[in-house]
Amino acid sequence: MPIALFVLGLTVFSLGTTEFMIAGLLPELSTAFGVSLPQTGMLISLFALGVVVGAPLITAATTRIPRKAALIGLLGVFIVGEVIAAAAPSYGVLMAARVVTAVAHGSFFGIGAVVAANLVEPAKRARAISVMFGGLTIATIAGVPLGTFVGQHFGWRATFLAVAILGVIDLIGVIALVPHQPRAGHIGVRQELAAFRNKKVWLALATTMLSQAALYTAYTYISPLLTDVSGFSAGLVPPLLALFGVGTFLGSVLGGRLADRSLMGTLCAGLLVLAVMLGAFSLAAHSKPAMIVTLFLFGVGSFLINPALQTRVMNETEGAPTLASTSNISAFNIGNALGPWLGGLGISAGAGFLSPSWIGAGLAVASLAVALVAVGADRASKEEVTIDARRERELVERRG
Repeated sequence: MPIALFVLGLTVFSLGTTEFMIAGLLPELSTAFGVSLPQTGMLISLFALGVVVGAPLITAATTRIPRKAALIGLLGVFIVGEVIAAAAPSYGVLMAARVVTAVAHGSFFGIGAVVAANLVEPAKRARAISVMFGGLTIATIAGVPLGTFVGQHFGWRATFLAVAILGVIDLIGVIALVPHQPRAGHIGVRQELAAFRNKKVWLALATTMLSQAALYTAYTYISPLLTDVSGFSAGLVPPLLALFGVGTFLGSVLGGRLADRSLMGTLCAGLLVLAVMLGAFSLAAHSKPAMIVTLFLFGVGSFLINPALQTRVMNETEGAPTLASTSNISAFNIGNALGPWLGGLGISAGAGFLSPSWIGAGLAVASLAVALVAVGADRASKEEVTIDARRERELVERRG
């Protein structure tokens, strides 16, 4: 694999760390700015909103800019956003910095995925994307805990400053090692938007949104499930979440390799594993050994599908993939926001801490159903191509 892929993976590690580390810094930020924890939690919600709304708009505005130049510019915005966050004198300034960072974050993911796919031959596209997205899984395993540690021992401002320094290293790596990828001169916003006329693009985006909602419906409330239902001590929750993170890394690596062999087969199999593992929580929750195994396999299934999800969208928008790729990142974040809300509804209704896993299982089944519809659409398209080719051949024979 080209070294540029690992540079992109390192950058995604920085982006993922800043996205998720806020959860570990909520008490410090709440105290520092004198706002409630729910208000501080808006820093997470608005980040997701910035990705969903802002990233596609910025990507659309940069359709005629060479991709490497776009990545460099977005990293510059990201670094500035982290520095402003580190120096924020008020909660409002910090929130604005988070939104700015989120827009750069989402756009970099979308454009970076296209760059990563173009660094390798078509048969290795999913594997290349898995290398890049591997930085996100490492962020969940190491980056977020380290960010929390730094914030607790050196102050929350030091965490943002550390990520800004990582961003500078990423920027140097992109400038030095990511090759120039010019955009085709005729590709503009109109051509990028035309890709959304393909119904299979919308099926892919729906699959992404539902699958991520399934994941975050359960994962958001996994800590109380582990302590209140499974009976683990609070001190064991971090290593158990790290085990989940190891599963996500393994799933991402396997997903890239398998998706290059059978993209839709890997996607459907991964969604089935995700649904089964979410359902299995109800059976495993009262057995600590069973819960450990289920949690690990839940991580594998959760990220086994990611390379296929991103590659699928780009395959369906060949020639103008950038805006659709970024829109898929938005679909990820819509699912990330929708899942916790749905899981919270189950708990608020008195269904207990196992209810999010059942809701998540239902969402995973719905995502699988949408993916199977896409498989059917693929077969129908192939049949139409075969019929058209046969008719053309018969017409030529008659004329002959």
